[in-house]
Amino acid sequence: MHPLSDWPAGQRRTIHGVLTDIDDTLTTEGAITADALQALADLRAAGLHVVPVTGRPVGWSVPFAQSWPVDAIVAENGAVALVDGGTRKIYQQDSATRMANYARLQQVAQRVLREVPGSTLAQDSPGRETDIAIDHSEFTQLPPDKIEQVARLMRSEGLQATVSSIHINGWIGAHDKLAGARWIVRELLGRDLDAEIGHWVYVGDSTNDQLMFQHFPHSVGVANIRRFEAQLSHKPRYITRLERGGGFAEVAQALLQHRAA
Repeated sequence: MHPLSDWPAGQRRTIHGVLTDIDDTLTTEGAITADALQALADLRAAGLHVVPVTGRPVGWSVPFAQSWPVDAIVAENGAVALVDGGTRKIYQQDSATRMANYARLQQVAQRVLREVPGSTLAQDSPGRETDIAIDHSEFTQLPPDKIEQVARLMRSEGLQATVSSIHINGWIGAHDKLAGARWIVRELLGRDLDAEIGHWVYVGDSTNDQLMFQHFPHSVGVANIRRFEAQLSHKPRYITRLERGGGFAEVAQALLQHRAA
């Protein structure tokens, strides 16, 4: 991971879209800070597209989609998106599939709670439509071996499972953060993300961002990603000096400085 200052100015000038995680990337201690919120506004004012892609539930994301200056929010690891200023939801799966998957997911969640001592559902679970989440660092602390046990159990039940900075998420389907990013760029902008991948940057902070770090030639980790560095098979190309929302603001400043130069 190279310092963000090593990112060539010529490459920064070509960026026209920012995809970003939310928890511990845009937010600090669970809330967006003034510098990160201003960074979003500055990016939009400069004409850049900004789309957060999160493992958080769609219900939790609604107020942010309605109040943050972003193009859309992709929630639940790519399954659902909030568009039109947060007034409309679109899905990757049809309603019958979602209903069947929801019932199956609740069964798996109950098995996790029975078999993994200390495990609890994430407090944002009532807002989830297409996945389940077990808290490991937001309000409850689970040790690394228990986190791995939860993820392993989810996968044994046929779920996809990833670990964010706060939750272990499990879901049914081929979608993930990268598929969600491709989908929203196509739905929102009518464009092929892979065809223009060199004009987008991804910003994240944890192990569930690895697929994005691997895929995007321009990727940045905010400084708190150091917490997960030993667990990363695919690291971001660059890293900020500051953590969390301050780090995201640093990315925005770097982009806008060289866009105007």
